[in-house]
Amino acid sequence: METAAAARVLVWPLWLRALHWGLAVSVIVSFLTHEGGGAWHERWGYAALALAVLRVAMGLRGHDAHTRLAGWLRSPAHTWRYALAHVRGQAPRHVGHNPLGGWMMALLLGDALACGVTGWLYTTDRFWGVAWLEELHGALGEAFVPLVLVHVAGALWASRQQRENLIAAMVHGQKRPAGPGDVA
Repeated sequence: METAAAARVLVWPLWLRALHWGLAVSVIVSFLTHEGGGAWHERWGYAALALAVLRVAMGLRGHDAHTRLAGWLRSPAHTWRYALAHVRGQAPRHVGHNPLGGWMMALLLGDALACGVTGWLYTTDRFWGVAWLEELHGALGEAFVPLVLVHVAGALWASRQQRENLIAAMVHGQKRPAGPGDVA
C-alpha cells in the first residue's frame, strides 16, 4: 500500500512558502499599525515591499511552472470558464495555482507593490504631505482586507471541492500529484 508521504509531490519550495508567509505577516502587521504605528508601520511596510519585489524577481526566474509568474495567469475568458465550472463543482484540480488563484496572486502582489511604493514616496521630500498620495496609499492598504478575505475564502472553497487542504499545502509545500483530469 502506498503511504501518504509517497503520494505527495513538492509543489511550493521552502523559499516560496517563506516569502508567502513573510509577506502575509508583514502586510497584516503593517495594516494593524497604520494608525499611530509610526516607525513600526514603516518597517513592516518596507518588509512587505521587499518581499513582494523578491517574489516577483524569483517568479521571473522561477525554475518550474508552479513558481514562475508566467505560469499563473490565464486569459480572462479561460478564467471565467474556470470560475463557472468551479461554481458548478466541475472545475479540474490544478496542482499549482488554478486560474482564479493566479489572478488573486497578481492582485495581492500588485497591491503590495503599489502600497509599498506609495508609502515610500510619501516619505520623500517631493511627496511629503501630498494629500492624494496619502489617500491612494490608504486606499491600497484598505484594499488588502477584501483581497485577503477573498483569497482565504477561495483557498477554503477550492480545498473543499478538491478534497485537499490548500492551507496546509502552503505550510509543507506538498500536494497530491496530478491524476486523471487534473492540470499539472
